Amino acid sequence: MTTSPTRQAVADAQRIVVKIGSSSLTTTKGGLDAERLTSLVDTVAKRVAAGGQVVLVSSGAIAAGIAPMGLSRKPKDLATQQAAASVGQLTLAHAYAASFARFDLTVGQVLLTADDVVRRGNYRNAQRTLNRLLGLGVVPVVNENDTVATSEIRFGDNDRLAALVSHLVGADALVLLSDVDALYDGDPRRSGAKLISEVNGAADMVGVDAGSTGSSGLGTGGMASKVAAAKVACTSGIPVLLTSSDNAEHALGPADVGTAFAATGTRLSARRFWLAHAAGANGRLWIDEGAVAAVVKRRRSLLAAGITAVEGAFDSGDVVELLDPEGNVVARGVVAYDAEELPTLIGRTTHDLPPEQRREVVHADDLVARK
Repeated sequence: MTTSPTRQAVADAQRIVVKIGSSSLTTTKGGLDAERLTSLVDTVAKRVAAGGQVVLVSSGAIAAGIAPMGLSRKPKDLATQQAAASVGQLTLAHAYAASFARFDLTVGQVLLTADDVVRRGNYRNAQRTLNRLLGLGVVPVVNENDTVATSEIRFGDNDRLAALVSHLVGADALVLLSDVDALYDGDPRRSGAKLISEVNGAADMVGVDAGSTGSSGLGTGGMASKVAAAKVACTSGIPVLLTSSDNAEHALGPADVGTAFAATGTRLSARRFWLAHAAGANGRLWIDEGAVAAVVKRRRSLLAAGITAVEGAFDSGDVVELLDPEGNVVARGVVAYDAEELPTLIGRTTHDLPPEQRREVVHADDLVARK
């Protein structure tokens, strides 16, 4: 396979985030697959020995807890999932610690919930901790904190978590490992599906059916979640390589396997990335075409005159989505008014407003256009 600039960037990455899926670490009946975990650790340790820094985003806590708890399959209710995670997280952490110890490498476990990246203070704390671990030569093993996460604050899959962590630590590349060797234009289990080697932009994804679910029944994210995660990383300046865990050695070596997603955007500041991808939106502002042009094309502040409707209950300082007349989300930003203040202001020019309300609804410095 010809080495593209994207693959070369992954191969040369000094700091890299590697995400491994549940199906690649556990058996279909539950419980860790020791051979697979050992093989993964061997590959990661080799990259570290070559001078790289690796953050491992690992699924598998719930699946690892299935067999020890005497369950026959992955539980569907949240309480039992959390119970399985409490058992599985300990099992998983111990297995990683013991395996990395063969190379005199120390492991640090970092458990995150969506709240940890939605809340600005928690985001900074997580960033500080991960950077310090890497600076001390520790291999951070990150997982969603399934033990306390609820349906309202879950990431939903560790692919998105891996994309967020990639920006959090300033990674040079993201590698997504699962049970599928690459992205195909259709279901790879059907004849005629074609492997997509390179994705250099949205045009390369036209006509691609990424599906929605995994094949093992153990994970929560399928190919669709991996493509979505790749988009989050790529539009923020981070190249992505997607392949199977069986190809891990090549993925963390010459990067000559799977599908390579080129970085299509510039690296955002931590605050702007948080606005674009991590923060939860508490409301929506519908804006007219003139406001869309000002906000998206000219990167101007949103004024009350450009707003046509307000949706949701939010306070000043919350994150809201901005929608065009067709209902498409065109930007996200920090609103400067409470929801109940805006209805009497919408559509009015700044000069028509009382002096105490002559300010931007969303300042340009607090706006991120959707790519």
